[in-house]
Amino acid sequence: MREDGTETRWLLLIHQIPPKPNYLRIKIGRRLQRLGAVAIKNSVYVLPRGDQAHEDFEWVTREIVKGGGDASVCEARFVEGLSDEQIEASFNAAREADYLEIAKKARELGGSPKRGKKIDEERRGELESAITRLRKRLADVSAIDFFGANGSQAAEALLIEIEERLRKPVAESPRDEAPAPLSRDVRGRTWVTRKGVHVDRMASAWLIRRFIDLEARFKFVPGKGYRPEPGELRFDMFEAEFTHDGDRCTFEVLLRQFELNDTSLKAISEIVHEIDLKDSKFGRPDTLGLERLINGIAMANKEDEVRLAQGATIFDGLHEYFKRKRT
Repeated sequence: MREDGTETRWLLLIHQIPPKPNYLRIKIGRRLQRLGAVAIKNSVYVLPRGDQAHEDFEWVTREIVKGGGDASVCEARFVEGLSDEQIEASFNAAREADYLEIAKKARELGGSPKRGKKIDEERRGELESAITRLRKRLADVSAIDFFGANGSQAAEALLIEIEERLRKPVAESPRDEAPAPLSRDVRGRTWVTRKGVHVDRMASAWLIRRFIDLEARFKFVPGKGYRPEPGELRFDMFEAEFTHDGDRCTFEVLLRQFELNDTSLKAISEIVHEIDLKDSKFGRPDTLGLERLINGIAMANKEDEVRLAQGATIFDGLHEYFKRKRT
């Protein structure tokens, strides 16, 4: 905290690396990438301020100096130019790209084993090794996901699905068989989700309060380590009662679990899916417009309740549009 009461949120590493040997620049670049640091200018990298980040940057500084370069670490806050929100967005964009890469590789693995066919032991071993590598990669990315980027739940769900298919006979878990609907006695519950809500959580909260639990209360918690209190229901977070299932986003899972078969809601679910999973599965022309609206709400508001309220207005309008269009 500075004397004027403003918070110093960032650590900067500013370096100069000699052009030769080439391997030093490559080595330092890879090291910074593993730490989750983001380049904000040429040779200027940033991490959220903290003891671990300070120690990490100090080690990188020593490597650079030992290799004949020069480096400095300083605490910083941005007064002009870049805003804190823009820097956070840069971190999230980097992590979302990592999660998408993991999800893509998981989907490629997801084609095997084929439903209804046995897996020989050699192929099973190959798949298990590949899943282990993806699991480690996901853990590494999660460790440097400082601001709760989108995509971790989707990647986690895909890995879980493949692991389940390897553990059980294929015939035991047909993909399109809907799970038994849960009890409808969810009135007046506290619904818990991760802080920093974005499209899937905004849409799911709207769906819950509008169609599932009209008296729902929402609680926003850190993405990791939260232990639910009695009677709470979690959604779109790790180990939640309602979260990603395979390639289905949380909104789609809620529709299936509570048997909400309204075609207007189905249309909204396809848009939410494409924004959240970024896979263009349904080819919806509406996706880009809604994505920009949701991003604008997130950029303009840090408070999750405000994001939910503004998102609800958008989803109310979308629902009315699809109802009237259908009629």
